[in-house]
Amino acid sequence: QVQLVESGGGLAQAGESLRLSCAASGSIYSINAMGWYRQAPGKQRELVAIIGGSGTTNYSGSVKGRFTISRDNAKNTVFLQMNSLKPEDTAVYYCYGAIRERFTTVALDRWGQGTQVTVSS
Repeated sequence: QVQLVESGGGLAQAGESLRLSCAASGSIYSINAMGWYRQAPGKQRELVAIIGGSGTTNYSGSVKGRFTISRDNAKNTVFLQMNSLKPEDTAVYYCYGAIRERFTTVALDRWGQGTQVTVSS
């Protein structure tokens, strides 16, 4: 019933920028946190950035200073502005949300389907 849908992935050259968006929809009571994870070929899924309900943010050291996470609470949407892209940023990027559904009492982890980001040198 709750869905996270990403958009904005694609191809970019090193040094260019992309902006990812993720909108949560469905019977939502509240969202405690939203963020982005990524998984490169042959590697484990890793946190890229996350923003909590209070607005606090946390970034992977490899993206800090280049990527910016933001959130539009009214629209249940999270963004990831990716600047100065590097080939090592190539991965499938997954939207994450800790979401409490209407008529429930706890937040559960929800994931988007993933969007491919490919950065060429």
